[in-house]
Amino acid sequence: MSRDRRRVAEERLPLPVLALAVVAVAFFVLPLVGLLWRVPWSEIGDVITRRSVIDALWLSLQTSLAATVLSVVFGVPLAWLLARVEFRGRGLVRAVSTLSMVLPPVVAGVALFASFGRRGLFGQYLDEWFGIRLPFTTAGVVVAQTFVAMPFLVLTVESAIRQFDPRVEDAARTLGAGRWYVFSRVTLPGIRPALVAGAVLAWARALGEFGATITFAGNFPGTTRTMPLATFLALETDPGEAIVIALVLVAVSLAVLVGLRDRWLGGTRGLS
Repeated sequence: MSRDRRRVAEERLPLPVLALAVVAVAFFVLPLVGLLWRVPWSEIGDVITRRSVIDALWLSLQTSLAATVLSVVFGVPLAWLLARVEFRGRGLVRAVSTLSMVLPPVVAGVALFASFGRRGLFGQYLDEWFGIRLPFTTAGVVVAQTFVAMPFLVLTVESAIRQFDPRVEDAARTLGAGRWYVFSRVTLPGIRPALVAGAVLAWARALGEFGATITFAGNFPGTTRTMPLATFLALETDPGEAIVIALVLVAVSLAVLVGLRDRWLGGTRGLS
């Protein structure tokens, strides 16, 4: 056993802190226990093989992964800008860039509609000049998910870049490396755990997105009806189906988070 692992194993929390931590764990576990208790296990095979459920799950995976890719492509440069470049209004840019984290999702959807709707501020020109219509399309789902998910990646990556020792980058520059080479070969590998963690958080947020999606993209089977929307719709007509769909979402999300933790997010293996 390594020294770090032994130190963690020997750590003892004060009893009140431990009790509060146990309550916190129960707070997260009990809803899952309740969900498992209500699952109609005899119907689960029939529900998860329904065409509507398969379509919703496939659409959710496609759109959430696309939103994650967009979050990485645009979010990492934004995080780099916020972490390393001093400019007037940086605080305002950071606040606006992360505002969708705290906005009610429906408000985010209304804002997207006002901007990118067919008669929106920019949407009318996208439609008129390029024939691009985002509302009530699969692309609209991706836009809505990216809008609410990217801030999770930006904050995670910005924090990691701030903590990354700039002397390592300076040393690379003194050896003749250019800015792009330093960023791609020194900075990005140095913050890889945070980058993966931010991408996973963004993906999880995109997978569970509901309010902005239904407001901006609607609820059309096979086109914009993702798993959260399918769950909400089923809850009104078939609660058993809604619980099974929710269980599938929980299982997929949990499998990804647990699978990535030890490999990329600094789990217990990292201490050995």
